[in-house]
Amino acid sequence: MPWVESTTGRVRDPVLRETFNEAAELYDKARPSYPPALVTELARLTGLGPESRILEVGPGTGQLTRALAGFGCHITAVELGDAMASVARRRLAGFPRVDVRHAEFERWPLPEEPFDLVACATAFHWIDPAVRVEKAADALRVGGRLAVVVTHHVAGGTTDFFNRAQDCYERHDPATSPGLRLRPSSEIRSDTEEFENCPRFGDVTVTRCEQDITYTADQYLDVLCTYSGHRALDSARRAALLACVRDLIEKGHGGSITKRYLHELIVTTRVAP
Repeated sequence: MPWVESTTGRVRDPVLRETFNEAAELYDKARPSYPPALVTELARLTGLGPESRILEVGPGTGQLTRALAGFGCHITAVELGDAMASVARRRLAGFPRVDVRHAEFERWPLPEEPFDLVACATAFHWIDPAVRVEKAADALRVGGRLAVVVTHHVAGGTTDFFNRAQDCYERHDPATSPGLRLRPSSEIRSDTEEFENCPRFGDVTVTRCEQDITYTADQYLDVLCTYSGHRALDSARRAALLACVRDLIEKGHGGSITKRYLHELIVTTRVAP
């Protein structure tokens, strides 16, 4: 977990949250963009247009930012990692209305003019839960929207590979629970309690979108090397795990596998000061 208890309250585990910055170029190369249907629905629900002012929290290297920028919006993207922010600036250089800031969202001073949309894709769980919803409300005008994309790894695609790959994790990653298996999307419960319990937000909606991506062995290992848990392993364990996974893909599945992702788009409206 990225947050642990201490005598002074909740503190960040830097081994996990800050591992992404160590592999910014690989992250940009390997991490997938979001399905067009999800982006279209986000734009519809939030009324995006050329005059929209967006605050994106934790943009990474711009996987969602590039799609949002296509609507001509004014975007301020606040990214924790300096290397990640640098790659994002390069990748978004063709969008003059996008401003990438290197800062920690929890400490970043909000501008006086409120935003129409606060967006956060596959990064909300890394933000301090004592801060994230309230600060998003502070950033928005009344009637503005908070849009959070949550990504789940679910059953589907090359199912046999993922079942067999779990043996690799049980052998080489001591944090792996025995017998753990991916669940189908139908068994994943949407968690909107945090937004529903905040009196400053209302009208919570959830849109689900699945995405299947086919990877070669090299491509899939690149993706794994962008995940915090894999990066936190010591080098010997990580190498052994990746070798085991590669062997399964190349010898058991003809050199490629298909992975299924479930993306949940949670949108809620700022209703109170």
